[in-house]
Amino acid sequence: MSTTSTNSWSPGWAVRDTATIARRNLLTIVRIPTALVFAIIQPIMFVVLFRYVFGGAINVPHGNYVNFLIPGILVQTTIFGSVGTAIGLAEDLQRGLIERFRALPMSRMAVLGGRTVADVVRNVMVVLVITAVGFAVGFRPTGSFVAYLEAALLMLLFAYCLSWGFAFIGLVAPNSEAAQAITFPLIFPLTFASSIFVPVANMPSWLRGFATYQPVSQVATAVRGLMNGAPHGLSTWTSLAWSLGVLALLAPLAVRRYRRVA
Repeated sequence: MSTTSTNSWSPGWAVRDTATIARRNLLTIVRIPTALVFAIIQPIMFVVLFRYVFGGAINVPHGNYVNFLIPGILVQTTIFGSVGTAIGLAEDLQRGLIERFRALPMSRMAVLGGRTVADVVRNVMVVLVITAVGFAVGFRPTGSFVAYLEAALLMLLFAYCLSWGFAFIGLVAPNSEAAQAITFPLIFPLTFASSIFVPVANMPSWLRGFATYQPVSQVATAVRGLMNGAPHGLSTWTSLAWSLGVLALLAPLAVRRYRRVA
């Protein structure tokens, strides 16, 4: 076996290649920052809309809607950020970039790993910005700083696990526009039929069961409870179980599809 083939299977080689691809994707954001700008503008619009237009009509426990809203917006933002995995991989595939990577002496898994890692880093940047916006509109979390970090790590983990499913979509879609169109009907019911914007108790009875137990609601409840120092039952553990289950189910699909196209 050649040196290149041996190294391509070594963990150190794979980590270095993954870091290189992640750096390449992050540099793309720096050089063409419009995607990051739009990723920030959209959640800011949601914050302003629900904080100042709809907030007065929504009843929440303890009556502090902004403390209810911002954790939910942060969860929604990270989920929408993971959609970038599908769009980015579809663009790379459409431009023939993945074929070029295939010809290089590099770990084959670095393309998927680098893309998902870069999208997590981008999500971190967006979370920091939206947190600052939240404080500007009156968000005052009552939980500890450590609990706030735990909440941030939890939603970033969930979004990272989802990104592997979106990676599969990006590899089967014919182009980036199609990839975006495919992801929308998947994330729309999960984000809007959830506890992100309103308490589940305010929903119709026929929708309440789904909204209560689906993964996005569980993550939003856990994040909200951690940030505000409020009881949230088993939502944290349920969110972790959902995240690992999603990763175990979707990552192999993405890897299998990548091996077929690459």
